Amino acid sequence: MSEKILIVEDNFIEANNLQMLLERAGYTVSGIAPSVDNALSLIEREKPDFVLLDIFLRGKATGIDLARELRTRNIAFIYLSANSDKTTLEAAKATVPYGFLVKPFREKDVLISLEIARYLHLHNLDALTRQQPATPLPTPPTPHGIVGDSPQLQEVLKHLRIVAPVETAVLLTGESGTGKEVMARYVHEMSNRRRKPMVMVNCAALPATLIESILFGYERGAFTGARDKSIGKFEQADGGTIFLDEIAEIPLELQSKLLRVLQEKEVERIGSTSTKKIDVRIIAATNRNLEKEVAEGRFRMDLYYRINVFPVHLPPLRERRGTCLCWPPTSWKCMALKPAKVRCN
Repeated sequence: MSEKILIVEDNFIEANNLQMLLERAGYTVSGIAPSVDNALSLIEREKPDFVLLDIFLRGKATGIDLARELRTRNIAFIYLSANSDKTTLEAAKATVPYGFLVKPFREKDVLISLEIARYLHLHNLDALTRQQPATPLPTPPTPHGIVGDSPQLQEVLKHLRIVAPVETAVLLTGESGTGKEVMARYVHEMSNRRRKPMVMVNCAALPATLIESILFGYERGAFTGARDKSIGKFEQADGGTIFLDEIAEIPLELQSKLLRVLQEKEVERIGSTSTKKIDVRIIAATNRNLEKEVAEGRFRMDLYYRINVFPVHLPPLRERRGTCLCWPPTSWKCMALKPAKVRCN
C-alpha cells in the first residue's frame, strides 16, 4: 500500500501497538505525535494520507482542534477514543470524521475503518451530498410507491440515488411514519443488488431473547426447542440487502456481535463452531437520536459510525405537502396532491 498514516496519540504503548499493526498490514507510518503541535509539524513534513487521531492529547489543544485543520487540508481522519460523553461526541461529530474507533479495538476494526475512510475520501461522498451532480441522475424505470413533488422529498431522493449504486451503508433517520421502509426499498431497487434478496427486519418487534437467533440463525440442538437448524436473516440476505428498522432497539450486549458481522462479513450461527462468509449491504433506520443514545451508553459509538456512513434524514410528513408513500405502489390516485398531510398504506 502507498498510503501514509500519521498516528496522533499520547499513550506510547497504544501508539506503538498501532504502528506495528499498520506496518504488518502494509501501511507506511509517517510518525507518532503526542500533541497537536507535533502533529502539525509532521503533517507539513510527511504529507500523510490518513490520520488516526486521539481526542485528548498533551497540551491545551485537542484532537478535535486538529480535526478542523485536517478538514481544511482535505486529509481523512479517524478518531481514536475511550471517551463517549455527550459534549465530546457532539464536538467530534461536528468535524465530520471518516470514522470513530472506540478503545480497546482489534486489528480488524482498525483495518476495516481505514478501508471505509479510503472509500469515503476517494468518492468524496460528503461533498456529493452537498452538491448537484454534474450529470443528470437516473430516473427510476418503474414506480416505487413514492409520489410527490415537494422540494424536501426531491432532495431526499437525490441523495438516495447518489448512494444507491455505491454499496455503502445507509442510515435513515426521522420520525415514525416518514417512510423509512419505502426509502430503503427504493435504495435496494436502484442498486446493483436489486435482483438479489432484500430482507426486512423490524428490530423493535423482535423479543430480546430471540434477536440473536433470528438475525444470525442457529444449529439443531443449540438450545431447548431447536429441533432443526435455522437460517438467520443475514444469511437470507446474502448477496442482497438487509434493512434493520429501529436498529436502536437492539440490546447493547448484542451490538458488539452485530458490529463484528458488519466488519468481518461473516456470521456464526448459535451452536456452530464455524463461520460463514456473507455479502450483505446494510440499510439501517431509527426514529431515535443515536448521538444521544451513544452519549447515554445505550448504543455503541463504533457501531454508530459503522452504520452512519451515509446518513439521510427524512423530514416529517407535515413538512412534505403533497407526498404519498405507498408499498406496494397503489393507484396514482393515492397521490392526493392536497394542501394537507398525506400518507397511504
